[in-house]
Amino acid sequence: MKICDLKLILLATLGGIAIVSASAIAMDKKDNSMTEKTKIMSEKMSTDHLTPLQKKVTMEGGTEAPFDNEYWNHKEDGIYVDVINGEPLFSSTDKYDSGTGWPSFTKPISEHMVDEHKDTKLGMVRTEVKSSATDSHLGHVFNDGPKESGGLRYCINSASMNFVPKADLEAKGYGDYLKLFEEK
Repeated sequence: MKICDLKLILLATLGGIAIVSASAIAMDKKDNSMTEKTKIMSEKMSTDHLTPLQKKVTMEGGTEAPFDNEYWNHKEDGIYVDVINGEPLFSSTDKYDSGTGWPSFTKPISEHMVDEHKDTKLGMVRTEVKSSATDSHLGHVFNDGPKESGGLRYCINSASMNFVPKADLEAKGYGDYLKLFEEK
C-alpha cells in the first residue's frame, strides 16, 4: 500500500468520526438536554452577572411570569440584546402587544441571531428560540402573530434580554442599528 492510500484512509476515518460526533451533538439538541455548544459557551462566558431568574430562564429553559416581567409592556424605541453577551436580538420596531403578558416580536433583528429547536416539554410540541451566540433559552415562536408581518409571534422572556434605548445605541456600540428606526 502506498503512503497516499494510507493518508486517504486516515482522512476518511477522521471524517467519519467527525460526522458521528456532530450527529451526537445534534441528537442532544433534539432531546432538549444541555448541548455540547451550551457546555462550551458556559465555560467561556461568565454568567456571574445574571440574576437567579435570568439564570433559570437562560440556562435552565425556565419561563418568567406573564404580566410580571420587565419588558412585556415596554414601548420605548431601541433594541433588545442577549443578557449574557449583548448580541442584538430584537427591535422595538418589530414588537407588538400580543396580549400574552410576555414581550412579543414579529421577527428577530437577524435570523442568524436566533436558533429554533423542537421543544416537547410540558406535554406539547412547541418551537423553542435560543440565542445563536450563547445557546441560551429566550422563549418560543408561534404561528399566531400578525399575518401582515409574516404571521409569527416570538414570545420572549424579559429575563433573557437587556434593553438598549435608541438614544444610547451609538454610545453603547450599537450605532449600526440606528438604521432600524429610519423613516421608510
